[in-house]
Amino acid sequence: MKNEALHAIAQAAAKNIKSEADLNEFRQMLTKITVEAALNAELDDYLGFSRHEPSETDNHRNGYSRKTLQTEDGQFELDAPRDRSGSVEPQLVKKHQRRFTSMDDKILFLYAQGMSTRYIAATFKEM
Repeated sequence: MKNEALHAIAQAAAKNIKSEADLNEFRQMLTKITVEAALNAELDDYLGFSRHEPSETDNHRNGYSRKTLQTEDGQFELDAPRDRSGSVEPQLVKKHQRRFTSMDDKILFLYAQGMSTRYIAATFKEM
């Protein structure tokens, strides 16, 4: 995507952003849309055909699985696409993954520094 197109989207979104909460909500919505599009592209690549295209395989799309994904900015509901055989292994958000790895890395770092799990949980709740 070109920089001009991104700039136009940001200007249109800025008209509705009045507070920090609005900005966080927009960021979560943008993350959700981007992750879902990437997961759909992964499934297209795995199956070898796009949505609504005819295929000669037995494996097809089979709806979505809803999961709650935790990020640094809060949590949001994600609709992850499924295949009929259940054989696809997504790379961006793996099966049973509930957090983005950057958050896990931060938790492990704090724990390695000697912080208790209770203090880490309280710190993330404050953030």
